[in-house]
Parts: sequence; C-alpha cells; structure tokens
Amino acid sequence: MHSTHETPSHQQHRVGHHARHLHAYDFFNLLTGDALLERVDQHLPPHRERLYPPTETLSLFMAQTLNPDRACQHVVNRYAVDRIANGLQPCSTHTGGYCRARQRLPLEMIRSLAQETGLQITSQAQANWLWLGRPVKLVDGTTVTLPDTPKNQADYPQQSNQKPGLGFPIARWVGLLCAATGAVLDAAIGPYSGKTGSEHALFRELLDSIAAGDLILADRYYCAYFVIALLQRQGADVLFQQHQRRHTDFRKGRRLGSWDHVVTWIKPKICPNWLTREQFDAFPDQLAVRELKVGHQVLVTTLLCASQAPKKALGELYVSRWNVELDLRNLKTTLGLERLHCKTPEMNKKALWVGLLAYNLIRLLMVESAKQADVLPRLLSFKHSLQLWLAWNRGGPPGFDEASLRDFYGLIAQQRVGNRPGRIEPRSIKRRAKTYPLLMKPRPKPRADVRRNGHPKKLM
Repeated sequence: MHSTHETPSHQQHRVGHHARHLHAYDFFNLLTGDALLERVDQHLPPHRERLYPPTETLSLFMAQTLNPDRACQHVVNRYAVDRIANGLQPCSTHTGGYCRARQRLPLEMIRSLAQETGLQITSQAQANWLWLGRPVKLVDGTTVTLPDTPKNQADYPQQSNQKPGLGFPIARWVGLLCAATGAVLDAAIGPYSGKTGSEHALFRELLDSIAAGDLILADRYYCAYFVIALLQRQGADVLFQQHQRRHTDFRKGRRLGSWDHVVTWIKPKICPNWLTREQFDAFPDQLAVRELKVGHQVLVTTLLCASQAPKKALGELYVSRWNVELDLRNLKTTLGLERLHCKTPEMNKKALWVGLLAYNLIRLLMVESAKQADVLPRLLSFKHSLQLWLAWNRGGPPGFDEASLRDFYGLIAQQRVGNRPGRIEPRSIKRRAKTYPLLMKPRPKPRADVRRNGHPKKLM
C-alpha cells in the first residue's frame, strides 16, 4: 500500500466507481454531489489506499446507523458479501479493520458534512414553506446514554443519585433544526449536569448558526432575558412560551388587543456565572417584548407589530413547535440515537454526528419528494422514507437514473402523516414489563450470589 493525497477529481471518480459497484452504501455519494465531495476532501487526513478508505468508511458508518441491526459485525458482513456479489476480491469479516477506520475519521469532517447538508436542504425551501416569508428555526435539547466505561463516565458522569456501577453515563445535546424541512442545522453535546452541560450553555454554542432574519421557536425554558438579548444581537427574533416563574399582567404596558401587549423587561441585577462583568454590562438595560395569551398559554415574542405578526398567526406557529419533538423522536427512536454504543467519548460524538448526517440525507430525499409532489415536507413521513430507502438498497438496481429517481420520490410522497390537532396522550404504557427486579448492586456481586446460591426461585 502506498500513501496518496487524492485530488477532488480523483476522489470523485473513485467514490463514483464505488457507488456503481456497492449500491447498498451509495446514498451519500449519489445525493450530495460535487459540493460535499469537495468538503470531504478538505478534511480528509493523509491516508493509504486501504480496504476502508475514509469516504467508504463514512458511507458504511451511515448505513450502520440507518439499519435496524447496528452491530459492526453486521455492516462488515454486508460489505464482504457485496464485494463478492459485484466481482471484487473477498475480504475478511473481522471487524477490527472497520473499527480502526471509524476511529481515523476526523470528527470535524463529519460535523462539517452534517451542517453542510442541513444548509443544502434549507436552501431549497420554497416560499410557501416559510412563515410569513421568514425562516423559522426550532431549538430543543434531549439526552442520550452511553456505555458504562471509565472514559465515558469521566466525560459524561451518570446522574448523581445513582450508585457507582448501577447507572450509565448520560450526555445532553441541543439541536438547531429547520422548521420547514426538519433538517438539523447544528448541534452541541455536553455532560448532563454542570454549568457546561445546561441547555442554555449548549445553545450558546449554536449562535453562529443563527442568521439575521431568523425566527427562533422554543419552549418556555429558553424564555430568559439573556437568551433573548443574545438572539437579538444576532438579528433574530423569538417566539417562546412564557417562563412559569415570570408573572404576566396584561393591565400594564402598551395594549395591542385582547390579551396582547408590549412591555419592558429590565435586565437582572445579578450577573450570571457564565458572563464576565464587562460582558454583563454590554447587554442592554431593558428589552421591549410582546406578551400575548393564546388559549391557555402566554407567549413571548420580539415581533412587536400586531399587523405584521398577527396574534392568531403567532398562536398557530407556536403549535407547530411540536414538530421538534417529533424530529427528536425520529432521531432517538427511529434511528436509535437514544443510546450510543461506543466505548470512548470521542467515538460517541462521531456516532451522534454520523446519525445527524444520515438523518439529514433522508430529509434531503423528503424535500426533493415534496418539491416534486408540491406538498409541504412536514406532510411526509420520515419513517416511511427511511423504510423505502432500506427496501431500495436491499433489492433495487445498482444506482439511479432520472426516471427511477423520480418514481422513487413519488413513492415517498404517497404516504402522508396524520393531521391530529390537539391530540393528548397519557405519558404511561399499557404493556407490562417483565417481572425482573432492578439491578441494585454492581454486577459482579449479583453474579457471585447466583454462582453461590443459584437464581431466585421466584422473581419479584
């Protein structure tokens, strides 16, 4: 094997050759085009022509994320079978080479690709997908658990009320998503607790991905003075639910209509611990915000003109905030990102970003389908689109031509998600869990008890 630094044209030719012969993993190369191939080339480390070069490893890593069986052994077996079926030299089915190739992938390359695909998707948003001509971005946070290894515990400690050996490392991440298309534009990950792991702290890492003219839509947790001031500094507007600790008195302020007024918020006197005194002094001493009551909710926005941003339209827009919960469900449940499976924090970060990249590529399929069918992307089902793509890769032809791609987009557009406004479901499950007791001691001790006394006769 020899060292090589591929030019973009050589890289594109080799990747295209791979896509024609190993169609089970060609979606990354076929959908993204020259722009992302150039972005890949910018971040590629020096490498040899191995069995798993970086671009091929990334395609396999994404295919591993999208498949129900996410074991490394499964993806290597599939790769080995595809090589034989397409007349290529057989390779080993041991997973060591693939796992080492994943470790060599630069995290910054994967993150950059995920961000670039998000921008590609949002750039295709049509005028009727926007809210009163403005792009809307959703913000929310969630958590993921990691394998219980010393390195994961060091960076992402388990919850403090759990005994050592009985919990799992837990990380928090905050995502910035496009409301029109569901694409992930950026994300930040940190520990579950501590000042560097709060949703606000992680959200501040995403400010550079917010542009002037954006409208930020989030729940009441983000309805804070300094969050609003930071977003206004970026040239963005906000629509949040009022924080439960703030009292709203509609008898005060400048009245705009029934349960609708503009009031002045005064800057808190206490400097937050994430700000220096100089930074704190640079924030405005007061903010003009609009508070309005829609149904049983009080909303807060920086859109102060009632004629340009009608109360009814703002209420309908806030209802659409629920889409971010569905997007997180697609990421955590449909793609299985609720639990990451790598033994080190660095690899778990890569796994999360590979999952976001794969998610965006399915969203790219949905956007193209929505444009062809002349429907809103939010009317299409993410899971249906993913199932179609997996079915195509299992039995479809080794590539797309223009006609087959158009027919494939038509299949995606056939299924629409249900419109169920005001749906309420209890947060409880009907199916009973198996009657195994909870593990209340570190695993080696119960193992020793079973070895000495056998399993208990009756499960409690």
